[in-house]
Amino acid sequence: MAIIITDECINCGACEPECPNNAIYEAGMQWAIADGNDLTGSFKLANGAEVDAHEKFAPVSDEVYYIVPDKCTECVGFHEEPQCAAVCPVDCCVPDPDHVETEDILLDRKLRLHL
Repeated sequence: MAIIITDECINCGACEPECPNNAIYEAGMQWAIADGNDLTGSFKLANGAEVDAHEKFAPVSDEVYYIVPDKCTECVGFHEEPQCAAVCPVDCCVPDPDHVETEDILLDRKLRLHL
């Protein structure tokens, strides 16, 4: 499953630079699949929708840092544990029950995000 940042977040920003997928954004910031990587063209989201890798999307949160589920791999293939959770001083980076995914799905996403 993806990781979610709860509203207990203190907006310290410690998590953002730790994410190997550039899936973490500051509150209110637009996001794109291509942010932080070299992807171009279309990208298939978890819901099956095809989007342009550079298309900008509305922020997931206007209040606290947030994680884009379609970019989160729980650090599978990079680290033993999600790095956002490892560095969070208030333990607000937790598994997202709305985005339960297998390790195979997370590894596939990692490969597609890091061509």
